[in-house]
Amino acid sequence: MSDPTTAPPIEHYKQLSREERLARIAHAPGELARAIEGRGEATLARRPDAKNWAPVEVICHLRGNEEWFLIRLQQIMLMHEPRFVTTSQDRWAEDRQYLKNDARLAIEAFARSRAESLAFFRGLDSDDWKRAGFHSDARGRRTIDGFLTVMAWHDDNHLAQLRRALEGRA
Repeated sequence: MSDPTTAPPIEHYKQLSREERLARIAHAPGELARAIEGRGEATLARRPDAKNWAPVEVICHLRGNEEWFLIRLQQIMLMHEPRFVTTSQDRWAEDRQYLKNDARLAIEAFARSRAESLAFFRGLDSDDWKRAGFHSDARGRRTIDGFLTVMAWHDDNHLAQLRRALEGRA
């Protein structure tokens, strides 16, 4: 990535090998920690504007989504093409009071959940990667391999958002 405040489009991640995508998601917790190193709580809780998330909210979103990703991946392995309900990320941010969370503790929790996701992926056999579930919204059918692609893109997308928020930009 040449501009750390902009992520490549998801098509970029579709071109990466599985190992490259796994390596990408393995690095995310450390990158988050480095991005906020030396930043005070006021900076981490400052929103760039009325509608965009503060750095701590971005981190908490990643933590929450990691739980969401792993649950759905596990459902795919337990059921034949399960259906997933739509969630509201803004509602989660409000209901879970992301602005009041400790960003560093949220990164630690994200790192633990990410380690579980990586262990899940490492335990799959070649046929498992083709298993899928359905989103109830427009995203439709997604394979486990497709989830890995989304996770890699999602990390970079929100890491770029975090960097912009730290600069006070939307």
